[in-house]
Amino acid sequence: MLENVVIDKESLKPDFDDGNLTENTRAAYPLDYIPGAVIPSVGGNPKVIIFLTADAMGVLPPMAKLSKNAAMFHFMSGYTSKLAGTERGVKEPKATFSKCFGAPFMPRLASVYAKMLGEKISKHNTAVYLINTGWSGGPYGVGKRIKIEYSRAMVTAAITGSLDIVKFSHNDIFNLDVPTGCPGVPSKILDSKSTWIDKDAYDLSAKKLAQMFADNFKKFDGRTKNVTSVYLLTNKPAITIIIIIADIIKIGLSGIFKILARLFLLCSTFSI
Repeated sequence: MLENVVIDKESLKPDFDDGNLTENTRAAYPLDYIPGAVIPSVGGNPKVIIFLTADAMGVLPPMAKLSKNAAMFHFMSGYTSKLAGTERGVKEPKATFSKCFGAPFMPRLASVYAKMLGEKISKHNTAVYLINTGWSGGPYGVGKRIKIEYSRAMVTAAITGSLDIVKFSHNDIFNLDVPTGCPGVPSKILDSKSTWIDKDAYDLSAKKLAQMFADNFKKFDGRTKNVTSVYLLTNKPAITIIIIIADIIKIGLSGIFKILARLFLLCSTFSI
């Protein structure tokens, strides 16, 4: 079975060099076509889960370890960037949120899948990492793509448990725990802000992305039981209060019950 592959009308053979439809093509075939395939192809439960994202704004840390609640939050958010060649008409990276990193293939509510994920993380004591293969030193057009050798080293470190003995620093803007060291990766690369020449520009862009996370997560209001509230993204009570007051002013007294519901959610969930 082929997807997005052009078929020659005369020979009826696939033309894998034709990119008229898209550069992103797929193929599926029976497992028994693969010599040495293990059948049934069923494995155990993973000890490590890695979420891959590509941040074209250049502000997310290249790597972060996620708590259970943070894993559920980022799984529901599904943040990444559409890259040229993955979709027709995409000429440069564009930030996007796709629930569970694959919205078209997830017919149920994101919270349902997030709850299942959280339960299995707890049951099997699974470590979860967010690895960003996007830009460093600035956004697309200014910074550079994180070297694939660094991304590979991060994946290897996560899988082998090499990060179990390293120290982590806390990124306040994204409320993420970032390793201070990783085998095969320069320490400076791990601190996304340190790679920017203009630190103020980094702060502005980082806060903009954090707000994008918050705005996107609002669509899950009322469906986020056992998932950390969007207002805990920054983990700063003062910012939480400001946001809530702004909401009251924006929607008027008729929205007080909605705000109270959010406050209840805030008080009844754990911090990321």
